[in-house]
Amino acid sequence: MQPVSPSALSPGAPGLLSLGLYAVITLALIGLLLVLTRWLGERKTDIEKARAYECGVIPSGWARFRYPVPFYLVAVFFLIFDVETALIFSWAVAMEELSWLGWLQISFFIVILLISLIYLWKKGGLDWRPQLPRKASPPRS
Repeated sequence: MQPVSPSALSPGAPGLLSLGLYAVITLALIGLLLVLTRWLGERKTDIEKARAYECGVIPSGWARFRYPVPFYLVAVFFLIFDVETALIFSWAVAMEELSWLGWLQISFFIVILLISLIYLWKKGGLDWRPQLPRKASPPRS
């Protein structure tokens, strides 16, 4: 009888069989642990277990309150500019390898950011005050 080569068991990459075996064993172990905890675990229901737990503070009132729209605007602007800052920092790390072409590209990127920030500012996206409703203009005759 000839020995079976590892490449005969794995039609794809050589490590694919071991990866599949690992995944099957992991899923079986997770399933076994879930079944055992469900079967062996205690099930006591009372009012204290049904209550929402927030760091030991007894909840009072309704937890769902409305955030003002400017809060979301500032949060979105923060995320956008934070990601752009990470991009600029990564450019700064590789500045020597990128030379002048990289400097021109990041300068163009920063100019586009400034233009978008000025546009946002002019449109009133950074205003916290509530906008007064506009009065309708009288119809032209």
